Amino acid sequence: MVRRLRPLTRAVTYKRWLHIVVAIVWPSLWLFVEEAWWTQVTAAVLLGLAGLVPVTRVVEGFQARLLLIDHRQDGESPEIVATPSATWADRGRTVLWLEARLVFGWVVAHLSLQLPFLAVDLLTTGLGLEPLADGFVTVEENHWWHAPLALVPLILCPVVVVWSGHFVTALAGRLLGPSPAEQMAALEERTEQLLERTRIARELHDSIGHALTVAVVQAGAARAAGDPEFTDRALSAIEETGRAALEDLERVLGVLRESRKPVSSRPTLADADRLLDSARASGAKVDAEVTGPVDTVPGPVSREGYRILQEALTNVLRHAGAVPTLVRVQVSDGTLVLAIRNPLPEPMSGPGPGRGSGLRGIRERAALLGGRATTGPDQGDWQVHVELPLS
Repeated sequence: MVRRLRPLTRAVTYKRWLHIVVAIVWPSLWLFVEEAWWTQVTAAVLLGLAGLVPVTRVVEGFQARLLLIDHRQDGESPEIVATPSATWADRGRTVLWLEARLVFGWVVAHLSLQLPFLAVDLLTTGLGLEPLADGFVTVEENHWWHAPLALVPLILCPVVVVWSGHFVTALAGRLLGPSPAEQMAALEERTEQLLERTRIARELHDSIGHALTVAVVQAGAARAAGDPEFTDRALSAIEETGRAALEDLERVLGVLRESRKPVSSRPTLADADRLLDSARASGAKVDAEVTGPVDTVPGPVSREGYRILQEALTNVLRHAGAVPTLVRVQVSDGTLVLAIRNPLPEPMSGPGPGRGSGLRGIRERAALLGGRATTGPDQGDWQVHVELPLS
């Protein structure tokens, strides 16, 4: 019983009732011009013409959001947009909303006022008095049972207020809600946001993960070597790698802070020497072979190629340590080929084929560019072989 009465204690119930009743204020002014049927028809026609104006949907949407939506229970409220009508279908739905709101407003306002009048009439006639109110139902004669019957309209009145609020809110969701085109646009925007978040997470994983791996390997090697000269070189490598990671982090944070503001370009394969030097400074014997016009590789392919190479070298340092590594970058026949090979540790401590977020990221980057990536053991070595189309 308490749960059924709970809507009467919520402010949104009365805001919805107010939204319904306000709809008849402007048409009611025409009654002061002339109390005739044609004045109300004229008001309805003018209201329909107003619905054809694109900005009307903005006004109605904001008003519906303000008065109909229960912001404490957003999950149960329909979605209502406040954007101009873009199509004739949107205009038609706005016209239908205005006319339905007008008719529904007349009915609810009439019931909200007349039901209390009826209760007063029933109570007065039940007490043997003359009716005090002029309601829509005429109560004739005086009967004692009119008095208890007065409870019926008193109960119906809050029912009308609550039910009409739920109905008009559901109707607003249908007529002022997003059109299929707007739903598709919102879905595409949400997909773009998720893809951007995934890309940023991958960027942070590759850049910061590489820097931390280099720092850990260098620090461990310096402590084990006990050589001041080697320690100086290790600290220099850690410093250089840390600076590069900070630049990448600052760039990614710039994207997060101001998504519309252009940021500095991401590193490309033209900056691959920085990766190779960092790996060499960590103790790995990197033998690099670059063939073809790398500087002509399209920007998106070159940037993703840089990240793939970075992740592959990070995996070498993390799982195999300071081992001889062969890196081959080849541009020919409209294809960029990246091949990284290193001896497998004994026993193998790296992830097996198909496992690890880094290897998954390499395959995802290749797939997004229409290429393919192969990772896993090959003739006693661990290989990463990636082919990316240049067009």
